[in-house]
Amino acid sequence: MQISISEDKNPLATVAAGHAARTLRKILQEQGHARLIAATGASQFEFLDFLTAAPDIDWLRVEMFHLDEYVGLPITHPASFRKYLLERLINKTKIKTYHLLNGEADPNESALQIGKELSAAPIDVAFVGIGENGHLAFNDPPADFQAEAPYIVVELDEACRRQQVNEGWFATLADVPKRAISMTVRQILKSKEIIAVVPDMRKARAVKACLEGEISPMSPASILRQHANTTLYLDKDSASLLKTETVAGL
Repeated sequence: MQISISEDKNPLATVAAGHAARTLRKILQEQGHARLIAATGASQFEFLDFLTAAPDIDWLRVEMFHLDEYVGLPITHPASFRKYLLERLINKTKIKTYHLLNGEADPNESALQIGKELSAAPIDVAFVGIGENGHLAFNDPPADFQAEAPYIVVELDEACRRQQVNEGWFATLADVPKRAISMTVRQILKSKEIIAVVPDMRKARAVKACLEGEISPMSPASILRQHANTTLYLDKDSASLLKTETVAGL
């Protein structure tokens, strides 16, 4: 794992988006088509703003999947990840080939159908974040590190659901759905490259557990240390609890 620490979330997003843009250009030049996974959430705002503004990416040759979606949430809801991706990535870049999980329909059927599309060919690059509880996608602790399916329906823990309230997506905890469709940990790790964008002080404990704790389902994002081509982008806030020797070794 490669780790980059920036002064705050804006330079972090600039550097991470520059990396992502170079990766996409290289893939498109070498193989003519790119398949990517896009994350959502407040931590990805600046990253996606900079990435969608990057020049010389032929988005018409990019195929997009997303990590997760709430079960039962309409696409019109502000917290809908389909809505998020349409507004912040798809409509901005004019991506024509994209696969959105439909949590309003049968979630197991949506997971199965989109999973078949996802498994049809390798994923070139995945953009991910890390939750305050250490989750990767919506794989809350204890995460299932063994599930082979591309997507599964999961129960969301209270820490995850409270994060959504604190970020302003929902008014109360009772409003947050209790289930979601999530890409599995094993599927995420199949990506040829992973770019993790993790700013803000509220992620500091999760970052510390990810980098300094055991690789464990209780700290789902810690599994990223086993991926051969992952870059973790932090700012000084999200890196603030790391030991001096950890930072010195970066």
